[in-house]
Amino acid sequence: MSRIRILSSRLANQIAAGEVVERPASVVKEVLENSLDAGATRVDIEVEAGGGKLIRVRDDGAGMEAGDLPLALARHATSKIASLEDLERVASLGFRGEALASIGSVSRLTLCSNASQHSSRGSSAACEGRDMAVVVKPAPHPRGTTVEVRDLFFNTPARRKFLRTEKTEFSHLEEVVKRLALSRFDVAFSLRHNGRAVHNLKAATSQAERGRRVAAVCGPAFMEQALFIEADTPALHLSGWVGLPAFSRSQADLQYFFVNGRVIRDKLIAHAVKQAYRDVLYHGRHPAFVLFLQLDPAQVDVNVHPAKHEVRFRDGRSVHNFIYSSVHRALADVRPADQLSPDQVALADGQAVDTRTGEIRRQGGLGWGSPASAAVSGRAGGGYVAHGTPAAGRAMEQVASYARLHGEPAGGLSEEADAADVPPLGYALAQLKGIYVLAENARGLVLVDMHAAHERITYERLKCARDSEGIRSQPLLVPQSVAVSQREVQVAQDHAALFRRLGLAVEAAGEESLVIREIPVSLRDCDLEQLLRDVLADLIEYGSTERIEAHLDEILSTMACHGSVRANRRLTLPEMNALLRDMEATERSGQCNHGRPTWTQLPLEDLDKLFLRGR
Repeated sequence: MSRIRILSSRLANQIAAGEVVERPASVVKEVLENSLDAGATRVDIEVEAGGGKLIRVRDDGAGMEAGDLPLALARHATSKIASLEDLERVASLGFRGEALASIGSVSRLTLCSNASQHSSRGSSAACEGRDMAVVVKPAPHPRGTTVEVRDLFFNTPARRKFLRTEKTEFSHLEEVVKRLALSRFDVAFSLRHNGRAVHNLKAATSQAERGRRVAAVCGPAFMEQALFIEADTPALHLSGWVGLPAFSRSQADLQYFFVNGRVIRDKLIAHAVKQAYRDVLYHGRHPAFVLFLQLDPAQVDVNVHPAKHEVRFRDGRSVHNFIYSSVHRALADVRPADQLSPDQVALADGQAVDTRTGEIRRQGGLGWGSPASAAVSGRAGGGYVAHGTPAAGRAMEQVASYARLHGEPAGGLSEEADAADVPPLGYALAQLKGIYVLAENARGLVLVDMHAAHERITYERLKCARDSEGIRSQPLLVPQSVAVSQREVQVAQDHAALFRRLGLAVEAAGEESLVIREIPVSLRDCDLEQLLRDVLADLIEYGSTERIEAHLDEILSTMACHGSVRANRRLTLPEMNALLRDMEATERSGQCNHGRPTWTQLPLEDLDKLFLRGR
């Protein structure tokens, strides 16, 4: 007898089911994708016992003729592709032609459909987890298709034992519905569990309606602190919402990315977004986003995973760089002035509507814990925004003098001040405990962490200088010697060129001694010895030159921290106002280099509530 045998159709289907049907959520994913591929404008999902007992999906798509039903339940039968060329440019969500066959092999499946727009005379077919001739019977049904899956894994008890609790399984199933609801705003979705309505999402056509759907799926808190971005190149289009750094998560549980309408999990994409948030997100936190990438289907391979969760880009580097630069620019473009632009009209419930897009946003500051939202047009590779004068040392005094000459208030706003003429962060009132700057703006009280804010300003100026003409340095009148280890002397000698790029001139003065001869102009008031030790520590940690180049921003961040105003340093009102003006002009000024917030807004209405005013 031959040792090689052809598998039975039933066993082959159940093996395929092991790849495709992991749990009830997998069934819903495959059936919903079929509904969307069929052109459905409404999909209703009803489940019982987390989907283990019943899953019923009804759509109003194109439907099928009676003769198509047996083929729909057969393996490798599909209407979506016919040739290799179709596979290379596949635009449908499903295309393998094995989902219904796999589902039917481990459940009691009934399929009802009608392709006629003028008649309710449909047809039905069924199978129960075993080889059988599919019998097609007449069945009344409106145009569209209903797939009913009962008793999942009834004939494979070992698989059924791996199912979790009803609550857990429904949670996974609901997540699938959420993802597909985000992928197709033009389709209405409803979800019921054990007879209870869970979601009823109407079709969303306008920007405001799409925003409301995202809020319904991701929560209103996300939309209150999200930026709408849109960016283009000749070959790529990116749009969607990215959460402000202040709205971060303890885990990566609010991250949705779609490629040509297909939800995916991709390491390249995740890395690009993570890099864009690198120096504005607090350590250990994860960004939240809902992003949509459109590109030529021929430039992406979706046939690399049985469940179609992953894709492969033909030019992954270009896609990575485009996503990184688009999100990076969107986050950089946020300024305090964006908290309520002239294009927004206030609503009675504390929200604002954007008159350009119709998007509804909640009013508020962009600081930590304050609700905020702004629409930002991502401009990949855009020019760098010029920064204000550094708020430290003599340079700060120059800006303060400029402010005094131009009539900046000595302490807060006068009662006659016109709100339209007040800067976003207002004018300084006082300094608290040598740490915080208190300022008054048109909306109320602003609190600023002066060290965190100035650290960001210095950091952005160093990056700007490095990327343009180079970091300007100045010689020390008296070179400073620093006692170090032999290893640190060797590191300094090995990376002398990198030190020069950083605006530092460091030479060996002995086996265990270095001498600092030049420093960056903007860091002339810092602790030079500690600065050198910290930079050497960074170089030792990052190892090779390639890694150092990749982490150059971290080194600049270390330098910026040394060049920023310290806590307990008393600032004059003009110096405080100069700091506020610099914040308004500086990219990413809402967070310090380590992702901590730099300022927050306390609106007057919130202060009134604290003191029960008007009650």
